Amino acid sequence: MRTLLLALAASTALIGTAGAATVYPLDRATILAGSPFDFKVEFDGQVKAEDVKIVVNGGDYKAALGSEVEFVASEKGKDDAALGSAVLLRGVKIDKAGAYTVEVSAGDEKKSVTWDVYATGEAPKAKNIIFLLGDGLSVSHRTAARLMSKGMTEGKANGRLAMDDLDHMAFIGTSSTGSIATDSANTMSAYMTGHKSAVNALGVYADRTPDSFDDPKVETFAEALRRTTKKSVGVISTAELEDATPAAVVSHTRKRADKPEIVDMFWNVKPEVVLGGGSAYFLSKDVPGSKRKDDKDYIKLFQEAGYKLATDKTELEAAASADKILGLFHTGNMDYALDRLQLKKGTVDKFPNQPGLVEMTKVALDSLSKNPEGFFLMVEGASIDKASHPLDWDRAVYDTIEFDQAIAVAREFQANNPDTLVVVTGDHTHGVSIIGTIDDDKPGTDMREKVGTYDAAGFPNYQDADGDGYPDRVDVSRRLAIFANNGPDHYETFRPKLDGPFEPAVKTQDGIYVANEAYKDVPGAVFVEGNIPRDGDTGVHAVDDVVLQAAGPGAEEFKGYMEQSDVYRVLADTFAIGVKQ
Repeated sequence: MRTLLLALAASTALIGTAGAATVYPLDRATILAGSPFDFKVEFDGQVKAEDVKIVVNGGDYKAALGSEVEFVASEKGKDDAALGSAVLLRGVKIDKAGAYTVEVSAGDEKKSVTWDVYATGEAPKAKNIIFLLGDGLSVSHRTAARLMSKGMTEGKANGRLAMDDLDHMAFIGTSSTGSIATDSANTMSAYMTGHKSAVNALGVYADRTPDSFDDPKVETFAEALRRTTKKSVGVISTAELEDATPAAVVSHTRKRADKPEIVDMFWNVKPEVVLGGGSAYFLSKDVPGSKRKDDKDYIKLFQEAGYKLATDKTELEAAASADKILGLFHTGNMDYALDRLQLKKGTVDKFPNQPGLVEMTKVALDSLSKNPEGFFLMVEGASIDKASHPLDWDRAVYDTIEFDQAIAVAREFQANNPDTLVVVTGDHTHGVSIIGTIDDDKPGTDMREKVGTYDAAGFPNYQDADGDGYPDRVDVSRRLAIFANNGPDHYETFRPKLDGPFEPAVKTQDGIYVANEAYKDVPGAVFVEGNIPRDGDTGVHAVDDVVLQAAGPGAEEFKGYMEQSDVYRVLADTFAIGVKQ
């Protein structure tokens, strides 16, 4: 009898999933009241228009969604392959908060989803929000930054990071709609839209069509502010401005690599302050170094719209009094803090006067705070992640220190402007841990035997004689032992990479990555066998929760475990931008 019941249960489960349509927004979506979104249903097979039934809360869907859907008899896939039918309705708005059950059917295909449409409070809690994101920021990055920057004596830190003193905290889940593992596009998009999506997606639900610009859109936080307020918007990054995190503030595309088009999306929203790298995508195709395929000159367009252009630190300082600033300090990603400040490696010789995150944050706050209506500023410490992928931990930690110094700038602004909410978080984590120290003074040439664990670790001997918050030297004799739990085949040198950023693996003619033999003959280097697929060249993101901390009005809503899409809800409530009915 038990076997029969199990068989019946299994067959019933199969019947329930067979022929199920896909509905966007997905089940359990949280939607800000009054915020526009695209509604789409994808059927597995081709159905007739007259067979499509859509019911919302038991009634006619047009009453809830505002209009009649468009029917597509057959969507086109890659190489024009025929897909199933679909219905689509762009720009839906639901003003009344509540639970909405959407039931869709066509023949044997059925799907039911529930949405939570929420309103916000009547009155804003804060005038300004400063949202600081350390890309890839993990607990070990923070710990290492504190140890390198402040030091430790007899088990107690000799100082605190700025991020240590934010008084509200939450653990944040980072997974995408298609996987437990994620990337910077989906994660930042969830923060900036309140909707989770798939890896590589920005401001859209990732549908089945190959066109990266026709996927169902959801409103970004910057667009919501443009729609409902007169607040200013600022975007800062040490990466290309078209990179995933800054792009998520303004963008709608299935492919984060659509960088020329992302510049156009910046132009559509026009944040008052835009600072970072990536000038190659702003330049028309006839300009040397351009990565565009058209003749659009976005630098000229921004200047004609009243933006003050800055291309280095000196010009940025001169632009601080401007109401609108476009700062482009590198054709690609800006150089790591370690290279800019000390080693002068990477591309520092080509871009010798790049500002750091601190200078960019100060100028942005000076400019944005002129608006009596307030502002939203996103500050990304992008290079924490960029150094963590190739397992270049010293560069990652220096950029974490720089990120923390930008947090200190935000906290100083908040002290003088208490109507400001400061949020500090990461978008995802990396598989990195500090296990002790590496002591060059231990006898022998075997670097593994110089790794000190437990009581043999002692304390690192970094010094900060000039008081700038960074170790005066990264290559001290007793330094942090920081290692990854994933990566490609590579040679571990147990030393900082002083000659330039680390490149752990190189590609062969067979398309696989092998350990870079440039590091093979470093004294004491050991071969480390990788544990990711052989077509991977660097370490990958971890699925671990990120830590979010906040201070100021509205910060009390951050607590316990939250999804990244829940963070948007707190931001919206802090500014009270949801329709109330």
